Amino acid sequence: MQLKMGERMRESPIVFLTIDVEDWYHIPSVTGSPFSVYTDVEEFFQKWQDRYDYLTEPTKRILNLLDEFNLRATFFVVADVIEHYPGLVENIAENGHEIACHGLHHEIYIHPKTKRPLLTKEEFKERTKNARKLLKKESKQRIMGYRAPGAYIGGWMVDTLEELGFRYDSSVSVNSLYNKTDSNLQGVSTIPYYPKKGSLECGSEIRKILEIPWPYLDILGFKLPTAGGPMLRFLGARVILMGIKQSLRRGPALFYFHPIDISNEKFPKIGNKRPLYWSIKGEIVEKRIRYILRKLLDMRVNLIPISEYMEEVL
Repeated sequence: MQLKMGERMRESPIVFLTIDVEDWYHIPSVTGSPFSVYTDVEEFFQKWQDRYDYLTEPTKRILNLLDEFNLRATFFVVADVIEHYPGLVENIAENGHEIACHGLHHEIYIHPKTKRPLLTKEEFKERTKNARKLLKKESKQRIMGYRAPGAYIGGWMVDTLEELGFRYDSSVSVNSLYNKTDSNLQGVSTIPYYPKKGSLECGSEIRKILEIPWPYLDILGFKLPTAGGPMLRFLGARVILMGIKQSLRRGPALFYFHPIDISNEKFPKIGNKRPLYWSIKGEIVEKRIRYILRKLLDMRVNLIPISEYMEEVL
């Protein structure tokens, strides 16, 4: 079931402004996946002897950028950031932004190829419960949102999130290049919806958890993912904006990026299978983010954190 907006939300188009807070070593080629250099973040910190923090500086710049545009956003935070970057999450929350959960250590929970679970439901439940507890304590907020690390999400994970009291997930990207879910995404477009139990297909019953899917650009039936993130770096601002604008014709859309996308520093040369992952970043990406935000504001789009939307539809 796709969700209809309340009267106030129909007054202007809505784009959910979201930011994933993770560092260079959190990506699957370095930690937390079947093909990573290190099994997990804990092993990384046991063995890594050099500088690791490339996150703090660009995150502060993102906070300044949002202040400049007078915008609030949803920050999906990897919970171990609290331990390794003291005060950073607290600072984000104090600036008036929503804190949501991006996993405990940004490890992938379903296999990238087979989509089979890489841990038990109880293990996932315990780690996610722990992550939310840490984020709640640090931010002093209710943590109602979740985004799967790497956007690898299974229907069983959403069921577990619902059991834990999360009110929304925002991980599903319908597109023609890849499917990072364990479902065929029947009936799913870019409009918020209630998924079926045990699946990420569009269901017919109201649930206590909502899925906030990502935008795409439909070109003669070929769907190009245009939420942002890596696609912002590789496709550029105009393509991303085209996909967001097209998705806005269906309903609320979404835009996301990472603070480290705008880092001007060179990251350590380590990681399996993704040698070009950080080939485009820094000032050029910051200019793209500014371009997209300006264009959306010029269109009188309402750029909001997801929590503001949830307050309207709950």
